[in-house]
Amino acid sequence: MTAETHLQGTQITPVQFFEIWHHYDSDGNGYMDGKELQNFIQELQQARKKAGLDLTPEMKAFVDQYGKTTDGKIGIVELAQVLPTEENFLLFFRCQQLKSSEDFMQTWRKYDSDHSGFIDSEELKSFLKDLLQKANKQIEDSKLTEYTEIMLRMFDANNDGKLELTELARLLPVQENFLIKFQGVKMCAKEFNKAFEMYDQDGNGYIDENELDALLKDLCEKNKKELDINNLATYKKSIMALSDGGKLYRAELALILCAEEN
Repeated sequence: MTAETHLQGTQITPVQFFEIWHHYDSDGNGYMDGKELQNFIQELQQARKKAGLDLTPEMKAFVDQYGKTTDGKIGIVELAQVLPTEENFLLFFRCQQLKSSEDFMQTWRKYDSDHSGFIDSEELKSFLKDLLQKANKQIEDSKLTEYTEIMLRMFDANNDGKLELTELARLLPVQENFLIKFQGVKMCAKEFNKAFEMYDQDGNGYIDENELDALLKDLCEKNKKELDINNLATYKKSIMALSDGGKLYRAELALILCAEEN
């Protein structure tokens, strides 16, 4: 079955949801925008008509919001609000614990328990299990394993079998995902280390809130197209959520500001 055929269904399985996303995010950048988004809207309307189904209220609102604009952009979270998918699977995209970047950073710190800079499949499974328990939902372990595998396939952009911070951040609504902004200001390892040492003014091996404030102000000034200085407090609060009692160590800050080097 094709992605277009899946759109004709009255309920879409998690596997079908993944296939739909993978099909319409044709450039694999983690978002539907421009022509991708317009193609999805057009084919969604055609599929529902072909199946003899009306657009749901959620679909109508979505088409009204994005159907007449060429600069719209959605992530997986927004798509999950539109398609009729299994209730338990949808909970991951409607999670009250991940409504802001700060909440997300705190969650990341909890589940990246070994501070490796990524979450492996077992850590991801624990994360998903806890989300379901907080929603008072119990599912069989085999189903949880299925969800974990699908989420890993969905978010693991570089196919290394684990999720980095920016990959898992796609669980956030687009407008809440401040990490999108920082993609354009990341530094190579040499530049990052130099910057860390410069802003670690007392040389104690970590950056505190005041030092981070100075670093972010300079970044905003140098990168006005990507970063908005009016959002400085939000950036700072979200990044400090990665800190250890107010101490932001090099490895944690690198998750935000250091680009991967192949």
